[in-house]
Amino acid sequence: MKRKRIVVASAVGVFAMSLWGTLVGNAARASAAQPQQQPSTIAGSVDAEISAVEKQVMEAAEAMPDDKFNFSPESLNLPGGEYKGVRSFAVQVKHIAASNYFLFSPLTGDKLPDDLKDGNGPESLKTKADIIKFLKASFALGHKAAATLTTENMLQNPGTSKSSRLHRAEFAVAHAYNHYGQMVEYLRMNGVVPPASRGKSD
Repeated sequence: MKRKRIVVASAVGVFAMSLWGTLVGNAARASAAQPQQQPSTIAGSVDAEISAVEKQVMEAAEAMPDDKFNFSPESLNLPGGEYKGVRSFAVQVKHIAASNYFLFSPLTGDKLPDDLKDGNGPESLKTKADIIKFLKASFALGHKAAATLTTENMLQNPGTSKSSRLHRAEFAVAHAYNHYGQMVEYLRMNGVVPPASRGKSD
């Protein structure tokens, strides 16, 4: 009887060790299969926000047909509408890009483009391709600006700015979203469903 108890105890021990090994192995495999999360930083968080708005704005800009790129609702003469003098779709895009340059450049120390005089962007940019190139470059500057942010400097005012580094970066994101909303309306006025809304119920 004593020998039987020993055999049973040994079997239980072997089973327990086997189960423990299986659990440890499964946990190790699960851990290896999942991407390692990087420590959260202020630079990474702001950069993710810039990437999110960049995706929506760039896709909306690309979605407008070339022959409609200079569209303005003023041309529709909508009854009761007041659109006289509003920015065209092209100028909306240039305005986002120009504002990105003005807001991000103090964080990076980059010089503004020579032909950038005001918030409507360079007069010389006329084609869809050139305007989108300008927009893309402005967001590249945004990513560069985000990378400069640290918990130590984010509340400092760069240069002669009256706004903190973090505020300038966050305002650039909010500003781009504001004008993205106007771009969406312009797209829909021309029968174009914004890319972010495709495949979803409106």
